[in-house]
Amino acid sequence: MLFAMIFGGLIGYAFGRFPGFLVGAAIGAFLFQRMKSRLIGKIQSLQNNFVESVFAVMGALCKADGVVTRDEIQLAEAMFERFRLNEEQKAIAREAFNRGKQPDFDLDAELNRFLQNSGRQPAFLQMFLQVQVSAVAADGQVHPAEHEMLVRIARGLGLPESQVDQLEAMLRGAHAGHAGGSPNYSSGQQIEDAYKVLGVSASASDAEIKRAYRKLMSENHPDKLAGRGMPESMREMAEERTREISHAYDVIKDARKQAS
Repeated sequence: MLFAMIFGGLIGYAFGRFPGFLVGAAIGAFLFQRMKSRLIGKIQSLQNNFVESVFAVMGALCKADGVVTRDEIQLAEAMFERFRLNEEQKAIAREAFNRGKQPDFDLDAELNRFLQNSGRQPAFLQMFLQVQVSAVAADGQVHPAEHEMLVRIARGLGLPESQVDQLEAMLRGAHAGHAGGSPNYSSGQQIEDAYKVLGVSASASDAEIKRAYRKLMSENHPDKLAGRGMPESMREMAEERTREISHAYDVIKDARKQAS
């Protein structure tokens, strides 16, 4: 704000000396506050739209197998708390979730709406898909009907089907880590999943793997996403994503070290 006042004041001074400086400074301060209000309003609108679309699609996804169970409703409620939604956001999320359960819910239209509101930012789209995977796989499993809808959601967002496989692999890695993992898992499935998380093949060079790792970490940095309008309530999930990316990189490095 000080810069805006000084800049406006200098312009005013050039035209009207000291009186012009005062007028210019006042105009600069006014324009700064107006721009700040618009920016805050835009970010708030983006965050509310993010929450609304996330839970509307979640409602449709929970009904993918034909019925929304009490457990799934409780899961949605748990998401409210996990994302630390305020009362206004909880009301938006609850109404959106119920809207998504309706037979006439237009999934494609909702995804397109989110695309427009998010500016098609890749990290935002991936975060959206990550929330959906987490919602239906709290037990570490994704059922066939849910997987099919997740693929449809990914395609609707312009993301490749491999993104679903990547997130499911990331989820399995998280659950294996919490459970301590088994020898067979860590020697086989976990390594395979680690490559999926980084989006590279097992034949990739060490340099290619490092580039993929750094790219993903940069794209998914919580501070960077927050600066683009991601709700602060989603920060925990963004941090989880970066931890899983880092974990996958470590798994691959350890596996290659042992194999050499």
